[in-house]
Amino acid sequence: MTYHFSILTQSQAETIAYTWHYDGAYAFYDLEADADDLAEFLDANQRGQSVFAITSDSELIGFVSISQTDALTVDIGLGMRPDLTGNGNGRAFLISILDFIETTYAPRRITLAVAAFNERALRLYEACGFRQSGAFQQPTNGSVYDFVRMERKESPQNV
Repeated sequence: MTYHFSILTQSQAETIAYTWHYDGAYAFYDLEADADDLAEFLDANQRGQSVFAITSDSELIGFVSISQTDALTVDIGLGMRPDLTGNGNGRAFLISILDFIETTYAPRRITLAVAAFNERALRLYEACGFRQSGAFQQPTNGSVYDFVRMERKESPQNV
């Protein structure tokens, strides 16, 4: 599958926000689960040029939010369309994101945060060269949740 990256449009943001619903514990990632997250995602000014739609064959597959935290570090947040998760698509999806970031931003380090309960994502990130670098709690979705910080330094060979 070939992935294409472009600035997320308002229509795409609304599709993700209002129609992407995850099953079971993963409903945590529904944007409608947190009013502040939803408002931020839907605000084109806040998204600016830092949230990208990921498409394949003109079909919206996912998104990635990219924030350059310093000259050498990029922090990301990402999401894959719910019907594509848990089916072995994650590795190719994540590698395409990492390739895009490395080509576009040339960072020395890529960081992200993932909900601690999401063992599936933790395994994927570790398989693609990320290492756990810390933990924190964050209020979201009406409660406080544990998160794991992860980082990937320079692209490892043969990911």
